[in-house]
Amino acid sequence: MKKLCDEIINSLSMNLREKIKNISNDNVSIEEIRLRSNKPLIVNANNKDYFYNLNSNKLDLNMDNPYIVSKEDVEQTFQIICKYSIHSFMDDIKKGFITLRGGHRVGLVGKAIVEDGQVKNIKHISSLNIRVSREVIGCSDKILSHIIRGENQVNNTLIISPPQCGKTTLVRDIVRNLSNGNENYGFKGIKVALIDERNEISGSYLGQPQMDIGIRTDIIETCPKDLGITMLLRSMSPNLIVTDEIGNMDEIKALYTALNGGVSLITTVHGDSIEDIKSRKELSCLLDKELFTKVIILSAKRGPGTIEKIYDLEEKRWYFAN
Repeated sequence: MKKLCDEIINSLSMNLREKIKNISNDNVSIEEIRLRSNKPLIVNANNKDYFYNLNSNKLDLNMDNPYIVSKEDVEQTFQIICKYSIHSFMDDIKKGFITLRGGHRVGLVGKAIVEDGQVKNIKHISSLNIRVSREVIGCSDKILSHIIRGENQVNNTLIISPPQCGKTTLVRDIVRNLSNGNENYGFKGIKVALIDERNEISGSYLGQPQMDIGIRTDIIETCPKDLGITMLLRSMSPNLIVTDEIGNMDEIKALYTALNGGVSLITTVHGDSIEDIKSRKELSCLLDKELFTKVIILSAKRGPGTIEKIYDLEEKRWYFAN
């Protein structure tokens, strides 16, 4: 298992650094580190919640003498993440997350300061969630045959996935493959426009993507998806628009606008099945075969990124489950 990078470890309070450094050597794949003031330290790994056991100095599924995260741990970690200049990170703070070098995202919550219906600041930070970002180069290779359609053409594809099932990792690798091209499919590569609203796909830090998203990819970060789609259509002449986590009608309308402009689409939505999406009124139109032709269902049954099955909305048939 790849150890946690120094960027994550060095972003933690002094009390937490050695503890996290030690457990990063254990045989687990750490996905999240949860710091909640005056609550046990929780590490999500292998899709399970572990506690740091002070007796053994190891991770334990049982809450036996766990390390309790102090208010000082949270405050010090927050200051380090902001490089001791909270004002410099205010634009990120009011969005609820900060991106570390390497593409790792730190979510934060506390007292929201709201003015005119907009969050202007978050004070008295009470919880931090460090999400470990990892690239899995080639993880999308096995589904490219369902995404690529003919010479440099792409099927409009919807990926349905519950949280923590590897959808962001999969989308990132799809973008890389379609942007660079793939010799195995005779695919030369196309112009990809990526709307990375939560800065998870590219993991950009100071404007530079930390992940391999291909040579023909243009990114707009931390921008609402409906606005980002309109901007990129006007300015970057993309062949393909990629977004993550479509969730409302404004975003869906923007997808139709892109479609009417002759642009291909790949996006994701939270859910666990086609039936789940059909049951949600605002999202059910995502299954319009005029909008998407392929639907990929993800799960974590055999680890994050498990391809459950693929549905063709035109042919009305399931292809496979692995």
